[in-house]
Amino acid sequence: MKRITFSIILIATILVSCNSKKKTESSSDFPDWAWAEFQRPEGINPIISPDSTTRFYCPMTKDSVAWESNDTFNPAATIYDGKVVVLYRAEDRFGEGIGRRTSRLGYAWSEDGLNFQRKPTPVFYPDNDSQTELEWPGGCEDPRIAVTEDGLYVMLYTQWNRKQARLAVATTRDLQTWEKHGPAFAKAYNGRFKDDFSKSASIITKVVDGKQVIAKIDGKYWMYWGEKFVNVATSEDLVNWTPILDEKGELIKPIVTREGKFDSDLTECGPPAVMTDNGILLLYNGKNRAGAEGDTLYTANSYCAGQALFDLKDPTKLIAQLDKPFFIPEASFEKSGQYPAGTVFIEGLVFHQNKWFLYYGCADSRVAVAVYNPKNR
Repeated sequence: MKRITFSIILIATILVSCNSKKKTESSSDFPDWAWAEFQRPEGINPIISPDSTTRFYCPMTKDSVAWESNDTFNPAATIYDGKVVVLYRAEDRFGEGIGRRTSRLGYAWSEDGLNFQRKPTPVFYPDNDSQTELEWPGGCEDPRIAVTEDGLYVMLYTQWNRKQARLAVATTRDLQTWEKHGPAFAKAYNGRFKDDFSKSASIITKVVDGKQVIAKIDGKYWMYWGEKFVNVATSEDLVNWTPILDEKGELIKPIVTREGKFDSDLTECGPPAVMTDNGILLLYNGKNRAGAEGDTLYTANSYCAGQALFDLKDPTKLIAQLDKPFFIPEASFEKSGQYPAGTVFIEGLVFHQNKWFLYYGCADSRVAVAVYNPKNR
């Protein structure tokens, strides 16, 4: 009996060990071009959680609302005045279920990128302005932000009126006073894509003198965008964007979903892409399809983070792509909340104190951070 019991324990230990190795990869399992060494700082996460005590006078409802009482997640990040600023999506408690509440963007700042202070009211939200019809009652969702060398911050976010999602542009010099420009594709091809479902934009950036700034390639600005697939667009002014089409007049798709992989259901763009010595590095969110079409090593319907590398001179040319995620839901708060299947939804990436800080949404309910130090490679 003892031998049988010992054998069962030994087999179980081996199975658990193998499963852990498949799910939690070491940096040596990834190619040299990938940034695989993002670590969760001990005792820090989540860095932002819902707060039922803060209130905001909503110009739409003409009433005071607990604007961040239900969920705080999916953050953009940048550097302002030497500090890390995180603009996080916050939802109130009106409505039930994902996409049925109102989203506004909160403002948090930090000296070290780990410990944050927050403003008590949102800095970006649906208002009685030119974008009311596109942003109310769903709100302003899932921002990504990048800055030019002369200090113009460009935010791409999702306008959600509970009917249609549209990728939109807003700009600012101080991250608090904003100019809304409306849908990013409003003018392209005579408005062909203005009312199409669109979201999730990653502007290409580079590091200049220790500062991450928006890059130009071949005289144009570039961004990856899209949820179901990764598409590409260019701009001359960072406000009006033109999707790149193939010879048939359809959107090009350099990255598509892959059967049997962690990104079998969705390939959704993450934070601003970064020009590296090896190529343009795009971090993106992959959703795992349930059943045989997905990757059975990861939870069905979970969101894990992947990486892809594009050509420095031709941002439409895919050079390489990870077959397994570099970042997966592990902590309890990454696998509970609005999205219990598990989510590490990456949206914010900043270069601060010679390290890369990655900010992500946890199960559509919290905000957390992971840090990559290039010197440790």
